[in-house]
Amino acid sequence: MAKESNTVILGASSIIICLLATGLLYAALTINPFETWRHELSNSDGKSVEGKESLRLLFRRLVRGEDRFQLHSSGLSCHSDLHFEQCLARKPVIIDKNASTVYIPSDNEANSEYKIKPYARKEDETAMKVVTPVRIVHGNITPPACDFIHRVPALIFSSGGFTGNLFHEFNEIIIPLFLTCHHFRSRIQFVVTDFKPWWVKKYSRVLSHLSSHAVINPVENGSVHCFPGAIMGLRYHDNLALNYTEIPEGYSMLDFKQFLRESYMLKIKHVSEMKRQRPGLLLLSRRETRKFLNEEKMIEMMEALGFQVIAAMPNQTSNLDTFSGLVNSCSIIVGAHGAGLTNAVFLPTKAVIVQVVPLGLDWPSTAYYGETVGGMGLEYLEYKIKAEESSLIDIYGPDHPVITDPQSVFVKGYEAARAVYVDGQNLKINLVRFRKTLVEAMKLLGHSTPEN
Repeated sequence: MAKESNTVILGASSIIICLLATGLLYAALTINPFETWRHELSNSDGKSVEGKESLRLLFRRLVRGEDRFQLHSSGLSCHSDLHFEQCLARKPVIIDKNASTVYIPSDNEANSEYKIKPYARKEDETAMKVVTPVRIVHGNITPPACDFIHRVPALIFSSGGFTGNLFHEFNEIIIPLFLTCHHFRSRIQFVVTDFKPWWVKKYSRVLSHLSSHAVINPVENGSVHCFPGAIMGLRYHDNLALNYTEIPEGYSMLDFKQFLRESYMLKIKHVSEMKRQRPGLLLLSRRETRKFLNEEKMIEMMEALGFQVIAAMPNQTSNLDTFSGLVNSCSIIVGAHGAGLTNAVFLPTKAVIVQVVPLGLDWPSTAYYGETVGGMGLEYLEYKIKAEESSLIDIYGPDHPVITDPQSVFVKGYEAARAVYVDGQNLKINLVRFRKTLVEAMKLLGHSTPEN
């Protein structure tokens, strides 16, 4: 017998008496529950199963053009882009064990089948190798019986891919989640494939702020879940970005940052609210690759300029519940190119991010942060190291192509370039040059610096 979420359980005898009294027992035994859902989705007042907002309208906001026409005519629309795949079912769906199959019964449609990988990195073969495909079966089919009946739509996405890296977690899951379902006002339930308990725990505040329902781990649950509709896959716009004109209700990255402030209960919205006399500078300290070999000297110089320096160790950054508040209390983040700079999403408006660009990493530094932080309401400065500031010069010498022609290494493939420039490089910063960048940062914050 199917269970219904968010429902008060009555005694069996009471239910039978009530049904007999109203003449509905026969209907309860003979009417297909999917027909009931169809009726509720298309009734005259346009209300959803929760009685608040039309599912038709909520789903419609996610599609444009031909996709919207398909959704309207058949109740099912699938879209494939460079970065993501997404299918919308504005009709009852049945999610089978392990979420490997989604059944969408339809008496009037020819049978069809799709497979999508619900992770927004479609173009990256490495990421997609660890994303389980979801099979979608649509048409005149006989689905398995429901173990659980839910009264809000499902959103299926994967926590596979490049999870474990903060940039990719925000870029390919957290921001796309906000983009896809924030307008549902928590009336949606997450079904997470490739389920990672640590990831769900890490982002519990975000997930609970987007959905008022428990996250379903289909592998552990091993049951058949029925929903009044489903979104399979997450929409994606660009690196750490939201396209204001293509988002329901016109969301921007500033709206996303406000959402994070609410989720993590962050106190400071704008740097003008800072109470410190000395601007707080968060230095992202690395211990393996792209680490600052003269970090102690850098901190001395920063403090001499008037910054209150906090050196964040890698073990501190993993707990977002606490680290987000620390970031929010600072006016500036300084770090070498890497995932840690993604913590800029927690900075107050008009704070400064200073990215140190290692040798050979100009393109990802620009694409991932240089071109994105402006949309977050932040100021951006970068410090490009010179060859003599890279540990690679000691390994290869000043005339080696690794130093003089990084592109010749990248043409050998990403793995070859990564081994050299991402995993094999450390930095010894020229303090005289770097001081000029920090003086500029101090000016952006409206503070003066000591005279030379």
